[in-house]
Amino acid sequence: MEYNDVTVTDMRAQGKGRVFVAFDNGVACRLYRTEAGRYALCEGTSLKGERFAQLMSEVAKRAVKRAMHLLEQTDRTERQLRDKLAEGGYPAECIEEAVLYVKRFRYLDDYRYACNYISFAQEKSSRRQIEGKLKQKGISGSLIERALEEEYDSDETEKIKQLLVKRRFEPSCANVKEVQKTYRFLLRKGFRSRDILSAMHTEPDTRYSGSWGEEYSM
Repeated sequence: MEYNDVTVTDMRAQGKGRVFVAFDNGVACRLYRTEAGRYALCEGTSLKGERFAQLMSEVAKRAVKRAMHLLEQTDRTERQLRDKLAEGGYPAECIEEAVLYVKRFRYLDDYRYACNYISFAQEKSSRRQIEGKLKQKGISGSLIERALEEEYDSDETEKIKQLLVKRRFEPSCANVKEVQKTYRFLLRKGFRSRDILSAMHTEPDTRYSGSWGEEYSM
């Protein structure tokens, strides 16, 4: 990538052996003191475009190594990796280069991550819970749907029945308050209303008003 000449607008210590450096082209990054020293950087210093490109190339290589290390520790989504690199003080263009590298060699794959997560989580979590968690991790809705179609084979009604047994819920002798409480508990778990009603062996009762009636009629 080609750059114009730049000037250091801000430079200050940031942690052991590191400095924060901002340039007048909007790029900001965290450098080792040795790196800053090699380029004789200080506030007000100007760098030729080719020198700045050389510096960014070094930082990008470091970003790739950092990305590889992070993915060796644990599998991550693309958003999670980008966030970790940003926390490390890498500039956007270096993060982009690192992400492209690890994606090219399949070290980073949101679809694979989603499939693995679903396979592990489906025993205890509802389909909606899993979908919500994956969205929080930054995976796109289309990839989540595709992964769910591929991996999710859990029986939602059976899961609900297991939770009812765990809660010692007995439909034949439960009063209205117990039914309401259990129903809402299962809704919060992400189960669909019709599956809950089926597992509880009950039907919506319009005699109950307020929020319970609204939830019950879903």
